[in-house]
Amino acid sequence: MKTIVKTLLVFSLIGSLMSCKSTFNAYETMENLENRNALYQEIISNQSHFSEFIDLAQQNEGAQKIMMQNHMQMMESGKMKTMMEKNPEMKQKMDSHMQKMMENPEMKEKMQTMVLDKMLGSSEGRKMLMHKMHENKEMQGEMKEKMKENPAMMEEMMEKMMENPEMKAKMMEKMKEKDKGMKMKKMDHN
Repeated sequence: MKTIVKTLLVFSLIGSLMSCKSTFNAYETMENLENRNALYQEIISNQSHFSEFIDLAQQNEGAQKIMMQNHMQMMESGKMKTMMEKNPEMKQKMDSHMQKMMENPEMKEKMQTMVLDKMLGSSEGRKMLMHKMHENKEMQGEMKEKMKENPAMMEEMMEKMMENPEMKAKMMEKMKEKDKGMKMKKMDHN
């Protein structure tokens, strides 16, 4: 009798263990800081997992925006340049990644707006932008087209330029030169 009871007890114990299913709950796993850090560490230490993660992130609009902001911060701080100097393969991959992001018209516009805002935000950036525009006729044409397409952008850019006394003086000088040129042409035609 004792053997039968022991056997039944073992079978019921095994049965109850087999019936318990282990389920994975991502939310509960991510709640615990240790689990979350272990998961992150596993992803970044395994190149194929990390590539898969980046590919998934690129398919999510919110994640794309965060990645773009982080990228801009790294570029501004100089970290990106230092990393790329040390690793030409990384530079090549980064160029490829940026090219993919620029294929998305919305991301391209956001990137251009962010770069323009950063350049217009500092006097050095404004000077560099103006210098490049004066040298590059193609860039002048592109800027004129963009401003025609997006009057709000033109208005914002003009406001920022007018806030800077140096830029304002340069713009007024350019306008006077154009005005003189127009008057000279009228005089030639008469």
